[in-house]
Amino acid sequence: MRLFGRKDEEEEAGGHDEAIAGFWTWWQETRPRLDSLVAEGEAGGLEEWLAPAVAAIHPELVWEVAPGREAAHALVVTAAGDAELRPLAHRWARAAPDADLLWEFHPSRQANPQAAELTIEVGGYAFALDKLMLGLRVPRNQPRVDVAAYHPIFAELDEETRMEATLLALDWLLGEDDVARWVGEITPATFQPIDAVAAMHLPAVVADVASGYAEEEWVLLQGQTATGAPLVATVRHPLRPVDHPLCDQHIAITLPYAHRDENGLPVDGSLEALRDFEERLVARLLKLGDDAVLAAHLSTEGHRIIHVYADPTGDAAIHAKELIVGWEEGEPRVDVAADPGWTAAAPFLT
Repeated sequence: MRLFGRKDEEEEAGGHDEAIAGFWTWWQETRPRLDSLVAEGEAGGLEEWLAPAVAAIHPELVWEVAPGREAAHALVVTAAGDAELRPLAHRWARAAPDADLLWEFHPSRQANPQAAELTIEVGGYAFALDKLMLGLRVPRNQPRVDVAAYHPIFAELDEETRMEATLLALDWLLGEDDVARWVGEITPATFQPIDAVAAMHLPAVVADVASGYAEEEWVLLQGQTATGAPLVATVRHPLRPVDHPLCDQHIAITLPYAHRDENGLPVDGSLEALRDFEERLVARLLKLGDDAVLAAHLSTEGHRIIHVYADPTGDAAIHAKELIVGWEEGEPRVDVAADPGWTAAAPFLT
């Protein structure tokens, strides 16, 4: 039996926890000044105070003050689509004080119910959302909507600016997390797509697609390893890190099996033993609630590898290490590593 972990990752996580705690201590001490700046409409003053405080958590986090859903204002500290930073933003929000009449806190941009009325300046031109048109395509049997976006000012903008404006508009319409969940390919266009619709229809289209994936599903995949060996995988579908933002610890459980067919896949007693192990693993993970998720398992060349993602502050890794003690078909192992971008499961991500 082999157990693996990484001390440096634990130290890095501890550093982030300290930075987050430091931010909220600073917030409580500085809040009277921030409240005054907001009341006076001093956006530049907020920049002076908030920018270094957020950068102290991580220099690539993005912050903004937006209208709140319940409170007057929302402080948003977001990873801005960076999957590696998303768990950090969510931990920042989890540590936040309770919302009150003036402030609430979010780890991602929220959908704006007044999106149709919004206009901002982009590259020196007025970017009004009510003039944005979208070509929408839903690939067959895929939980996503591909978007081609057109606005009359796009012909005057460079490619990067067009994309930035499109992403901001999608965040206004759906909220940043639902963009990550349901929007696939994004293409800013300098001409209006055929069958384009007003951007305001996007939430209804996404809701319709999402309704088809309300229940938990698993899919069976077949393929080959780099050496050409047959591989069979069972994968949660859809599988998306945004659905489990605090599960940035990857736990890989490797179980060798003795009984295999000519393709190296499990049969007979080994197949039964693997099923029994997974049933016991799932039972333990269910007790952890949102702290852990079984993402996928694959079998090839006499080994089954089970991919679990978990909140590193929980006990999922401990459970995995306890369970492999009873494995009798070869030497099992558990590898534990920080993986906020879910790179180990990249081939299986929806």
